[in-house]
Amino acid sequence: MDHDREPWRRLRKSALAALGVLSGLVLQPQSGGSQEVVDVELVLAVDVSLSMSQDELEIQRRGYAAALAHEDVVNAVLEGAHGRIAVTYFEWAGEFTQSVVVPWTTIASREDAVRLAERLSANPPSSARRTSISGALGFAADLLAESGYRGLRRVVDVSGDGPNNQGPPVTPARDRLTEQGVTINGLPLMTSGGLATSFDVEDLDIYYRDCVIGGPGAFMIPVNDWSQFPEAVRRKLVIELAGKPMEPPEGEGGVHFVLAQASAVDCLIGEKMWQNRSWMYRDS
Repeated sequence: MDHDREPWRRLRKSALAALGVLSGLVLQPQSGGSQEVVDVELVLAVDVSLSMSQDELEIQRRGYAAALAHEDVVNAVLEGAHGRIAVTYFEWAGEFTQSVVVPWTTIASREDAVRLAERLSANPPSSARRTSISGALGFAADLLAESGYRGLRRVVDVSGDGPNNQGPPVTPARDRLTEQGVTINGLPLMTSGGLATSFDVEDLDIYYRDCVIGGPGAFMIPVNDWSQFPEAVRRKLVIELAGKPMEPPEGEGGVHFVLAQASAVDCLIGEKMWQNRSWMYRDS
């Protein structure tokens, strides 16, 4: 009799095993439930278009590396509600030219920050053609969607030395992010050391203020000389991580803080300059 029931025992055992696997799949936390909670999800989007020299690209990398490991920035991280943030760093140029240098990484200690800074310094940056801020913002949106984190705040930090001149217009790309509660802050590079092109915008800070930055507490810090860059990046990160929208005092070397406001300039100026070009030294 027991021999006759053995096939049923095996079948029942197999069915229970299958049910256990299925239950495990059903009870497994979904991606949203298993996300690590952080104070800020921070996307650092850094321009590497051809209008910048190799030396300037290196200054950017070193500036971000030094800022992320700076005591003021580390303290701003540790003083958050959860004492941790998530950071990713990518470089961009044209519409389809984005390269992740440091994928999503948790910073919850000085050691974490130093390790991230070392990763930024591991390989030299390389430049690429054209300038697509809209492409960079779209790429940043994808990174946020796939981060694996749940930030109390989400911030995209865009640095660049020119207006959008490739891809979709920049303002709809900005608005798609801000409608999701993402803050976009800016670091317009108004330096004179790079390669002059016919696509330079004299008032790049106003362009960034009116066309690029947006969302809760959005601001920008213009850089008028490369000597200001390290201080500007550090100050910007501290403000972003602290989550305080008020204007800080004037910084060293003329570094100053500008809030977002409604558009007062032509946000398609870069596209128009590209379409109407009659000459150029190189693609920017």
